[in-house]
This record gives sequence, C-alpha cells and structure tokens, in this order.
Amino acid sequence: IEMCSLSKTAGFTGMRCGYTVIPNELKVKASDGTEVSISQLWSRRQGSKFNGVSYPVQCAAAAVFTEEGLEQIHKNISYYQENAKIISSTMDKLGVKYTGGINSPYIWFKCPNNMNSWDFFDLMLNKIAVVGTPGAGFGKNGDGWFRLTAFGDRDKTAEAMKRFEKLVSEI
Repeated sequence: IEMCSLSKTAGFTGMRCGYTVIPNELKVKASDGTEVSISQLWSRRQGSKFNGVSYPVQCAAAAVFTEEGLEQIHKNISYYQENAKIISSTMDKLGVKYTGGINSPYIWFKCPNNMNSWDFFDLMLNKIAVVGTPGAGFGKNGDGWFRLTAFGDRDKTAEAMKRFEKLVSEI
C-alpha cells in the first residue's frame, strides 16, 4: 500500500489532496471467511466519506508531477533541508538531543529542565519572540516535547536559532 500526501511535498497543506494505491491482489478475510479486496473496501470508504478534491486543486496536483513541477518542489525541499541543517547544527552545538530534520522538515526535542511544552512555548515567545509547536498539542504523550519547523525564510531561521542559542544557554 502506497500513500502520498502533497501537503509537505508540494506545499498543499489544507488542500486535502493526495493518493493511496492499493494492489488489487491484496485481500483480507471478512468475518464470514470470504476474501474481500482491500482496494474495493478503500474505494467504498472514500466514496462514502469524501466527495473529492476540487478541480483547480486536482489541476495543481497534476502540475506537481510535470518536469517543471518536480524541479520546483525539489528546489523547495532543498531550501527547507538547509533550514533544517541550521536548526540541527544549533541543537548539536548546544548538546540538545533531537530527532528529525533529515527526511522531515520538523525537528523535535525535549523541553529543557523538564518544562512542560506550553511553559516552554511561553518562554520562547516572551523571551526571544520565536514560536514553535508545543508537543502537548499532539496529545498527553507529546507534553515535554517541542517541535520546530524548517518551513520558513532562511534569514529568519538563522536569527531564530541565534536567539534560541542565547535562551538555552541562560536557562
């Protein structure tokens, strides 16, 4: 089963456009023991729950897979990967353990001094005017974690990391 969302790949966040490919040969046993095609079940589910993507969004999605579209998204991805390197190199310099940033535009790290993620959010906002995503927003197990994103302007990312470095060295 292959799934693809264009949210991160092509900046389609909020457009609800992607695809799922399920081989017809893939079967599952129903409660009565008969084999059922997972592809057919998925199609029925999608047909019941979703009316489809608007035509302009479909056209934009098709353009992503053209030679020009692929060139543009690779350029954007490279840009964001460089931003992720700026963030991760700051984390390395500070000795902050983190995950992500290699094949993901997000860098996750434990909040310093066992702070909860909302307190750390407030600290960053009020002390250095930098915003990230508190892990608690992803559920109770996310509390104590914080997420930074590489989706941003290069100069602003570098400036945010200078401020972050100063903040972490002070707490």
